[in-house]
Amino acid sequence: MKSTILDSRRKVMITAANAFPGGRDCAAARLGVPLKRLENQIYETAGVKPLSDSEIYQLEQEQGTNHLPDYICAMYGGVFVRLPEEDIDSVDLYGLSVMTSAKRGKVDMLIAAALADGEIDSAEAAEILAVHHKHIARATSR
Repeated sequence: MKSTILDSRRKVMITAANAFPGGRDCAAARLGVPLKRLENQIYETAGVKPLSDSEIYQLEQEQGTNHLPDYICAMYGGVFVRLPEEDIDSVDLYGLSVMTSAKRGKVDMLIAAALADGEIDSAEAAEILAVHHKHIARATSR
């Protein structure tokens, strides 16, 4: 799944609610709130507090995403790295190594393509950094 690191907490809430299986209606039902309240929480309207971290976590667990930790880590200049949940044997480690090398190769290819015209512009730099962060963050994931 290709995803970008979102640049605001509101975008995290919108993405988590919209991408929930069944859409916002099902997301609201999962959280046990009416749809209108969920929308007020997402957009912080009508004096309603935004979704809490635990509520966003609930929605993301259903989807298998991690937009909230990616967003928080990016605020601090870091990346989110999910730790393996079980023991890893040598075959798994080799597989991780191959995947990491392939992702690193993608970063190198983007750099080479960006340098083809003699300079790296801001859009190219942003794309390179986004892919690099994803490569680093996913180095330990499966």
